[in-house]
Amino acid sequence: MGTLSDNVDFPFSTVVFGVEVNVTGVDEGPGPGIAAVCRRDKGPQRIGILDLPLPLPSPPPAGSEWIAAHRHWLTGA
Repeated sequence: MGTLSDNVDFPFSTVVFGVEVNVTGVDEGPGPGIAAVCRRDKGPQRIGILDLPLPLPSPPPAGSEWIAAHRHWLTGA
């Protein structure tokens, strides 16, 4: 796969579930879906890429249209 990790400018900050986090990359490993790798205070946490809020922070990171395209491809939204 590699398209998100190759085309989105990581890291970037955003708010997930009311908490500011630093998104450092994506985990495109085996299993369902792609996970955003987020950091805050402690070690990395993975959340589904579809759980990242849209729109992303202003200004959005370069390549964020890849996240939006992936969301649209999976959900049609």
